[in-house]
Amino acid sequence: MTIKSLDNAKVKYYRSLQQKKYRDENNEFLVEGRHLVLEAYKHGFLKEIILCEEELMPLDVPKTVVSYEVIKRISTVDTPQKVMGLCRKMDDTTIGSRILVLDEIQDPGNLGTIIRSAVAFDIDTIILGDGCVDLYNPKVIRSTQGMLFHVPIISFPIDKLIPILKGLEIPIFATRVEYGVEVETLKEEEKERFALIMGNEGNGVNPKYLEKSDKNIYIPMNGEVESLNVAIATSIILYEMRRRG
Repeated sequence: MTIKSLDNAKVKYYRSLQQKKYRDENNEFLVEGRHLVLEAYKHGFLKEIILCEEELMPLDVPKTVVSYEVIKRISTVDTPQKVMGLCRKMDDTTIGSRILVLDEIQDPGNLGTIIRSAVAFDIDTIILGDGCVDLYNPKVIRSTQGMLFHVPIISFPIDKLIPILKGLEIPIFATRVEYGVEVETLKEEEKERFALIMGNEGNGVNPKYLEKSDKNIYIPMNGEVESLNVAIATSIILYEMRRRG
């Protein structure tokens, strides 16, 4: 049966997941498009497929068939794709040994790009500190291109995280343009096991975290550019942290 009514209870529920409040209450979120649906399925997060009536996607999960008008109602983009997925939130709280810590990253596109770079350069844990944009914001999800399903991502206050990292004897690096060391001068053993703190788009890393870090690092640049976009800076540093020799 095809759901065509915009007042259907399921449709209202899907639409409610556009809001963080309801995503948090239900521990569920939506993804849009075949690629994201397939990534969620491969990693065990897909609970249900939402399909336009003429679409097929033979995955072993429950399916709900809807009209395109319904898809447009529950989508967050102007021209939605005809396949969506209902997913459960991630719950892995394992802390690895190559950790990326994000301090008040607020732009959805930046967070999505950072997540993609983290996966590309072998980060095994991402920590979202207080003040970060919601991981399940639709713009964040789209900009990750499915990479959010490839790495544990944990929301946790940095104030509480730092003592845990100290207890595990994981070196803490934080980015700081002044009074830091060039990232390319780090020793190979320092690149094996670390927690890297990247800061807010406008203010950088909170000074109290800079004080508690073991080393402040920066990217050497010519004097024409004062700073880089945080997503670009993160990508460069993570590349350097993976490079050997």
